[in-house]
Amino acid sequence: MSAYKERSREELLALKSGLEAEYEEAKALGLKLDMSRGKPSAAQLDISMEMMDILNSTSNLKSEEGVDCRNYGILDGIREAKELLGAMIEVPAENIIIYGNSSLNVMYDTVSRSMTHGVMGSTPWCRLDKVKFLCPVPGYDRHFAITEYFGIEMINVPMTPEGPDMDMVEKLVSEDSAVKGIWCVPKYSNPQGITYSDECVRRFARLKPAAKDFRIYWDNAYGVHHLYEDDQDYLIEILAECEKAGNPDMVYKFCSTSKISFPGSGVAAIAASKANLDEIRKQLTIQTIGHDKVNQLRHVRFYKDMDGIVKHMKKHADILRPKFEAVLNTLERELGGLEIGSWIRPKGGYFISFDSMEGCASEIIAKCKEAGVIMTPAGSAYPYHKDPHDSNIRIAPSYPTPEELMQATRIFVLCVKLVSVNKLLENR
Repeated sequence: MSAYKERSREELLALKSGLEAEYEEAKALGLKLDMSRGKPSAAQLDISMEMMDILNSTSNLKSEEGVDCRNYGILDGIREAKELLGAMIEVPAENIIIYGNSSLNVMYDTVSRSMTHGVMGSTPWCRLDKVKFLCPVPGYDRHFAITEYFGIEMINVPMTPEGPDMDMVEKLVSEDSAVKGIWCVPKYSNPQGITYSDECVRRFARLKPAAKDFRIYWDNAYGVHHLYEDDQDYLIEILAECEKAGNPDMVYKFCSTSKISFPGSGVAAIAASKANLDEIRKQLTIQTIGHDKVNQLRHVRFYKDMDGIVKHMKKHADILRPKFEAVLNTLERELGGLEIGSWIRPKGGYFISFDSMEGCASEIIAKCKEAGVIMTPAGSAYPYHKDPHDSNIRIAPSYPTPEELMQATRIFVLCVKLVSVNKLLENR
């Protein structure tokens, strides 16, 4: 197929006429399809249902160390839960605190504590004239929502195929003491599916921040979320690299089982240095008497060990892989060679990142909505919802059924073509 931009005005007008007729037919179907968020499908939730039978009224609800999980106590999580999640994110059990069900909640608490009480003796951020965060873009909208909520200035850092632009990160972190953190989704990033290279991780570990309270917010949300058993990305472990580089306190590492077991009832954790964890425990002693140990026990007895998690994630991959491939193959078949969009073929995670022609994303998403397909709002992958190029669109294939997904993808492709033709005609 020849690129749209190489076609004559007459050819584009004829193409537009045909696409508009197709679009009216699509609208007439009265569809109501949702590809707006990376929610697990019912089929994915079903594979964890046996967890509900792991504990019952006759179960021994004592942990391996003899703690009665029904009662108060154990502020930072039962030992076996620390070992299980530690194995999942490749850190020792002593470097982990287990929380409730949401890693986003842990991240919010971490920023909030820094605002009100500072970081390891530093001035609370709320007393400073300016606090800044670096935001690799496109990135995770809920990360940016947290920093925006606290009035923290967000600075865009472009993503590369290796991870964030580290020349820019190093410069900003070393020169500006107001830069207090950076958001990272280092493996199968949201939304591009990029995994940070070894050199990128090592450059993070070797950062020389102007602010002694600078922290890397390392959200390893998709650490075990591979799509392929024989073709997986590898990410080197950041805490160990920071230790080697003489920066043991510079990173907070977050994880959860939200897209492994049940999103509303998983187990979340933070991993960090002993000094960081000691400070966090001081807040926890005021905030809670302990999180849900029964749920921690349920997860441990269901998965047993890391091998159990790996086997479980293969079941997730068997459900997700055909959906991702269906979307990617449709994009390649329908848009390949037209030069009106580009995308990355991820090896894991939950999203496909699509970049339209500049200035087209908002209109494509509006057209999809009019035809009954709800997408993530344009600009969501950028701080303040402002995509400077109005081009990035996050596709979330996980939630719809395979049939719904194919319908939604066909409509998406149609909208990309129609909006792109209109854009090219405007510019002629």
